[in-house]
Amino acid sequence: MADQYAQSGEDSRPTDIPTIRWEEPPEGPVVVLLDQTRLPAEEVELVCTDAPALVEAIRSLAVRGAPVLGIAGAYGVALAAARGFDVDEAATGLAGARPTAVNLSLGVRRALSAYRAALAKSGDPGQAAIAALVAARALHREDAEASARMAERGLALLDELLPGGGHRILTHCNTGSLVSGGEGTAFAVALAAHRVGRLRRLWVDETRPLLQGARLTAYEAARSGMAYTLLTDNAAGSLFAAGEVDAVLIGADRIAADGSVANKVGSYPLAVLARYHHVPFIVVAPVTTVDPDTPDGASIEVEQRPGFEVTEIAAPQVPVTGAGGGMPVAPLGTTAYNPAFDVTPPELVTAIVTEEGVVSPVTAEALEELCARSREVTIG
Repeated sequence: MADQYAQSGEDSRPTDIPTIRWEEPPEGPVVVLLDQTRLPAEEVELVCTDAPALVEAIRSLAVRGAPVLGIAGAYGVALAAARGFDVDEAATGLAGARPTAVNLSLGVRRALSAYRAALAKSGDPGQAAIAALVAARALHREDAEASARMAERGLALLDELLPGGGHRILTHCNTGSLVSGGEGTAFAVALAAHRVGRLRRLWVDETRPLLQGARLTAYEAARSGMAYTLLTDNAAGSLFAAGEVDAVLIGADRIAADGSVANKVGSYPLAVLARYHHVPFIVVAPVTTVDPDTPDGASIEVEQRPGFEVTEIAAPQVPVTGAGGGMPVAPLGTTAYNPAFDVTPPELVTAIVTEEGVVSPVTAEALEELCARSREVTIG
């Protein structure tokens, strides 16, 4: 099989280019993004000078992943405020750019609340813009700190469930530093296991139709010197049947109050496979991804993506011949079913790992207690 074996020496951040950052050149403040649609072929940055540009970057998946979408949303509000645009209009556009990822709207609300409070107090739009930026930067910093704590808690859980090390972990989509202010969610746990010599193999689902596993997780794993193997999504079952998977680690875009988990489409079949084969299925996500206002999985709005993402293959090096900007792989006129996410019920989830603690078994009561504890820590 085509493998990437672990490299010796210290591993490094998958890229020296930050996923997202705020800059203030002479011509005015901007939000700068690493364009994830161009990876792994090239590392290219997008410079967003206003909220609509950032909305388009979010919709096109130039920036993606629940935690970093929250950061992007907050910076977008700060950008509108700093440049003198309509802040409420910008906030509405940003919050609606992708409906399933709850962190996006949360980040928008946090910066918007800071802006409004400062404006009400001082009456100075300039001071209010500074307050919004302070809130966005705080969220960015907190996410990095949360990432480190999730990695620590996740590794401890793996060692508890799978004593002796040599973990063979299957992951889906991309959950590393490209989705975070730090080193990620589920990927950060695998990276922590790698650093202490307890990761034997990272199985990387290709993740159809947009190949975030092949393009992004494999990219991060290679740059970090991890032992990894790429597989198509429909090959995962044969891995389970062969006894080659010790645990499944995924992230989440929204966790309902009852513990139902929305994540990149293809996650639910892995949970079913894991349950049948008695393999732990672990979700790693910050507390901000838990949405108490969404009661259950049926209440989660699942984003429907354009059909051309299925009927065409798009990559920087592929000639543009299809209506969606890619190379057609299906007959002209083919319709496609393309949900961005699926929902895994709580009874199939072994544990939810957050920066504030681990929930197992996953119940509404346990999640509510965790969120309440998190609020107490924040207020304190």
